Amino acid sequence: MTDTFDRSLLEALLDSWDRNNTILVNLLHALPPGGLEVRAMAGSPTVAEMLTHMHFVRLVFVQEDAPELARELPEREWVPERDSSRIARMLHESSRAVRDAVQGRLAAGRSMDLHYDHPVLLLQHMIWHEGYHHGQIKLALELAGCALSDETAGPLTWGVWMRKT
Repeated sequence: MTDTFDRSLLEALLDSWDRNNTILVNLLHALPPGGLEVRAMAGSPTVAEMLTHMHFVRLVFVQEDAPELARELPEREWVPERDSSRIARMLHESSRAVRDAVQGRLAAGRSMDLHYDHPVLLLQHMIWHEGYHHGQIKLALELAGCALSDETAGPLTWGVWMRKT
């Protein structure tokens, strides 16, 4: 492979991670009033708790796999945060941490310390993990009677994935 191809592929992979975060933050901003407190059923996490969990998980994996780029961990993982602006800032911060960890390890030609044979696998794991919770959030909203319509959710999610730049 050529260096140009390698750079292009890396840019596409990092763009997929950026789009994943955009979709998550878009979902957060599209929540109806009270949406952060919604839960699928008694005892399950609230939407806010799932979002703060994703932020926490991102930072834990960076700390364990690329500690030289670690950020400070929150005190708790499943936080019932009520401020959507704060959650958005958290998600942007942890998204940047994951991006930096992958980019840094690739530039250094190093694998991750604990979990992954290749830095790109961290991105893939995070996208899979967050897609799982994205579905849980949408289901919780639907069960609570405040589902996002396809007209609302489509451009904020699928439209972000399929958009050509």
